[in-house]
Amino acid sequence: MKRSSYLPILAGLFTATLLLSNILEFKVFQFGGIEMTAGIIVFPLAYVFGDVLTEVYGYAASRRVVWTGFASLLMMILLLEAGKALPPAAIWEHQAAFETVFSATPRICLGSVLGFFCGEFSNAYILARMKVAEKGRHMAWRFIASTLVGEFIDSIVFFTVAFFGAMPLGVLFQIFLLSWIGKSLWEIVALPVSLPFVRWLKKAEGEDFYDTHTNFSPFRLSD
Repeated sequence: MKRSSYLPILAGLFTATLLLSNILEFKVFQFGGIEMTAGIIVFPLAYVFGDVLTEVYGYAASRRVVWTGFASLLMMILLLEAGKALPPAAIWEHQAAFETVFSATPRICLGSVLGFFCGEFSNAYILARMKVAEKGRHMAWRFIASTLVGEFIDSIVFFTVAFFGAMPLGVLFQIFLLSWIGKSLWEIVALPVSLPFVRWLKKAEGEDFYDTHTNFSPFRLSD
């Protein structure tokens, strides 16, 4: 099996951005009169890393990393719940604040997990298919198109599961639309960095995988 020097590093960064973004989702901020969650500042990087992984190493490698991130996200949610349930020490006066900050409802947790799962696999699938169809050309377009679809699916699953029925449909649609556009713009902003990085990484790894015979089932962990 070929040894990939940078794959473990990228997998770690992918997982880190995923976990950090879900922690930052607990903070709501206002920008230009628009309310958004702080996760928007880092979550799109998970899609950038996902694009890099699929483009260089292929869908199967990206799939394993996505499953690692998925398992890590579930672990984080469960451990945060366990941490809240532990009885606080007498000298620790921040139990209420801890519970307030990390009190995501089960619907929000479920929406986050399902949104990530559906969106990230859609992103990887579309990018891999487009790369084969376009014979490796138009990498920037592949990155943008796959992210637009992946972020759309991620956002619509998350907001539907987490908030449908909890707020007016008009407000929910507005938040969804702004979130999708804002996160997708990250891909375009990152292109001047991500494209040269991918070209360098392909040369450094001696790898430029084409998914011509890949099994695209998201539930398969082997190649």
